Amino acid sequence: MKKYCSSVLYNLVIFVFIFLFTGFNSTPEPMRVMTFNIRLDSPNDGANIWTNRRANLVSMIRFHKADIVGFQEAQKHQIDFMLQSLPEYGWFGVGRDDGKQQGEFSAIFYRKDRFDTLSTSTFWCSTTPEHHGKGWDAAYERIVTFGKMKDNRNNKTFYLFNTHLDNEGQHARIESAKLIKSTMQLICDNYPVILTGDFNSTPNSEAYQIISASETNSSINLVDSRTISKSKPHGPSGTFTGFDINAKPDAPIDFIFVKKGMSVLSHGTLSDSFDGYLPSDHYPVLAEIVF
Repeated sequence: MKKYCSSVLYNLVIFVFIFLFTGFNSTPEPMRVMTFNIRLDSPNDGANIWTNRRANLVSMIRFHKADIVGFQEAQKHQIDFMLQSLPEYGWFGVGRDDGKQQGEFSAIFYRKDRFDTLSTSTFWCSTTPEHHGKGWDAAYERIVTFGKMKDNRNNKTFYLFNTHLDNEGQHARIESAKLIKSTMQLICDNYPVILTGDFNSTPNSEAYQIISASETNSSINLVDSRTISKSKPHGPSGTFTGFDINAKPDAPIDFIFVKKGMSVLSHGTLSDSFDGYLPSDHYPVLAEIVF
């Protein structure tokens, strides 16, 4: 009897050890996802030119420990600087002007020690999404870059989409929102989905309503991560400042959407400044997400 009890006790100790120390945890590790319009390198930005703010921008990404960042307005030399400064990240994307190196990228950065890219692609917001060109009433060519990715810490596979909708064409924003949703419906199956971007649209706009609409016959229903954050959203309400540190924008145009059924632990609009200057004319947005 004593030998039996010792055996039971031994097995119980082993079970407790495994439970506490080998990752048997009911709460998955969150993924810190950021969307960040970094402002292209323009010589007309005065004191806010790229070379004056690029180190602060990199510092911001590093300090907030982003696991994945969806960038907008990134030019290739800006991407190269960030990669040199943040060697722990891999990336993918193409320039919107030629599908290669030219023009702005909607690039996606990710931590190489955590994620693998299973496939990547880009389509244009137009009636011919497989070819570069402007769509509808857009002022510029607009793209969506996306990847099928694997989180090696929990073996989860998911899709991440990143975009920058047109700043002038309202019809283009509406049609682009429809195109994004229909593309997700075609390729994402039952995988988790995250959508980051500068949408040039406020929550009361038609484009935002299309993206966040719930449809009973759709497997892709998205929700604004800010609206389901388990903790109170942090930071300002708006996201575009035009480099004005005293600006108080009342509505966001930069969002992180997640597929319904995913959880958002926290959400923040990050208004970090450096000696009176901002690293971009947009505030980045950060959400802690679990599947």
